[in-house]
Amino acid sequence: MKPATIHELSKDLENRTNEDLIVLVLRMAKFKKENKELLTYLLRQSDNEARYIEQLKQEISSQFLLINTSSIYFAKKGLRKVLRYMDRFIRYSGNKETEVELRIHYCIELKNSDIKMDRSILITNLYNRQIDKIRKGIAVLHEDLRFDFLQTMNESDL
Repeated sequence: MKPATIHELSKDLENRTNEDLIVLVLRMAKFKKENKELLTYLLRQSDNEARYIEQLKQEISSQFLLINTSSIYFAKKGLRKVLRYMDRFIRYSGNKETEVELRIHYCIELKNSDIKMDRSILITNLYNRQIDKIRKGIAVLHEDLRFDFLQTMNESDL
């Protein structure tokens, strides 16, 4: 069965009552963890983006502490897990400023961790891809924010 397009769904939702919409949204939230997380962001956290960013930074930092650094293989798997987590929450926000700030935090945590980046080309490439994404994100921001983020990158030696 082929899913309907966003335009078709939008038209269908316009014809529903508020009570119907509440039931539909709650039913949708039951099926996927990501739907629940997105709904939580939209209803509870989108009004205070700074608090949202700080909570994510704390969670990313705590996940870095849990990464198994006994071998490069396990470290790489742990880094990818943290990156998937971060990407998911960046997607919920949709804000370039949030994306840049979280990616900078990820790179700083990676540099400050016990993981030897020079021993693995894969980890170095992962780090370089994040730096590229940061630069692309900075390029579309307002010039004041751009200056602030570039200064943060220079101070952190990224």
